[in-house]
Amino acid sequence: MANSVLFICSRNAGKSQMAAALMDYISGGTITSYSAGTNPGTGINQEAVASLAQSGADMSGGTPKPIDSKVVEQVDRVIILGTDAHPNFEASVTTERWVTYEPSEDGITGSERMNLIRDEIAERVRELFHEMEQ
Repeated sequence: MANSVLFICSRNAGKSQMAAALMDYISGGTITSYSAGTNPGTGINQEAVASLAQSGADMSGGTPKPIDSKVVEQVDRVIILGTDAHPNFEASVTTERWVTYEPSEDGITGSERMNLIRDEIAERVRELFHEMEQ
């Protein structure tokens, strides 16, 4: 899969879904993005959906899903978001970990928390897009 990326987090309900939707939006579809979780939840984080919609991206149709080993083998990049997900890959799989700021540790909650997370992920996705487009 030329120009493709897999974003992974633990529940695949927020951060990795946001990253994939942001990549779709920022790249205009020129980079194929996937998201998955090491311990998928049962639904998408609705605060994340609302926050992302404010930026023009859409993750409302996403559903949490487990990691597909075929996707892992075929994508150009594998990005793990946060510190909770610890996928067990073959040694040949190179991953990158994005440790994101957690606003709740500073007492920031609700939409303000989600917007801060969204903005940080969006900046990292923009940087990744520019790297992959070269």
